[in-house]
Amino acid sequence: MLTGKELILATKDYAKEDRAKSWFYALSTLFLLLAALTGTIIAHFFLARLACSILAGLLTIRMFVIYHDYEHHAILNKSKLAHYIMTAFGIYVMAPESIWKRSHDYHHKHNSKLFTSSIGSYQIVTKEKFQSFSRAEKYAYLVSRHPLTIAFGYFSMFMVGMAMQSYLSNPKKHRDSLVALIVHLLLNVTVFYFFGWEVWLLTIIIPFITGDAIGAYLFYAQHNFPGVSFSEADGWTYEKAALESSSFMKMNPVMQWFTANIGFHHIHHLNARIPFYRLPEVMKAIPELQNVKRTSLSPKDILACFKLKVWDPVQGKMIGLQNV
Repeated sequence: MLTGKELILATKDYAKEDRAKSWFYALSTLFLLLAALTGTIIAHFFLARLACSILAGLLTIRMFVIYHDYEHHAILNKSKLAHYIMTAFGIYVMAPESIWKRSHDYHHKHNSKLFTSSIGSYQIVTKEKFQSFSRAEKYAYLVSRHPLTIAFGYFSMFMVGMAMQSYLSNPKKHRDSLVALIVHLLLNVTVFYFFGWEVWLLTIIIPFITGDAIGAYLFYAQHNFPGVSFSEADGWTYEKAALESSSFMKMNPVMQWFTANIGFHHIHHLNARIPFYRLPEVMKAIPELQNVKRTSLSPKDILACFKLKVWDPVQGKMIGLQNV
């Protein structure tokens, strides 16, 4: 049985892209996204335009995962054309490169460590720490993990969390965050003023609300699920965090395609250089990656994930408010 660094080394051969395949997936997804957005304007019937709007949201998720892989240098590394495309896309989704890469790289290096999990991820505190909070601190903590906060991730996670807070914290380092905010302000005002509320709703609000809500939940549930484990810095290992603190999210083939295999999150955390289109191949080839902690997008599993609030080190598990 492969364990520790041996397991990481076993994935090394899969951390190689097929450059033609990477370009095909990136450009085809981008084309489909632009086509869906165009359909929200030119389709003859409102229901068809609404369907295109929702489809655009789902395609935004897929393109975001491709952007995410690019930032991990898993695909299209050192391509100038890819750099221009991905930089523009990062601004479009209000996850510009400067803040996304810094916070997400930190998340990978410190996944499941207590007291550092709030950078690039949802904050986790212990039961004792939560009990020591003031009422205002408890409220802020619970609001950050609330289903409505995640459902409106376009505003909470991306507009405020990614773009606004990063720029205010360090204007010089995160100028692209200001650019993203200005672009979205101009985009919203221009579309609403010149094309009306219906076009604005279908081309901007519904796609971003849909895509960002699902994306924010995926990021939440991948590290906040029944059976997840957290630890102090002592005894922490990269491979243990990948397998015990990152879920495998079982999805149907359609959602697996729209989410670009991000449900194979434990493998991604084990080796972030593996292209998204090779993750199922890795899981099939390495038995040690098959018997892992799982969740899904079923209502039952979603409810179970949302019930988790704080880490109880005595029980060694996440618990709900009723047990705090």
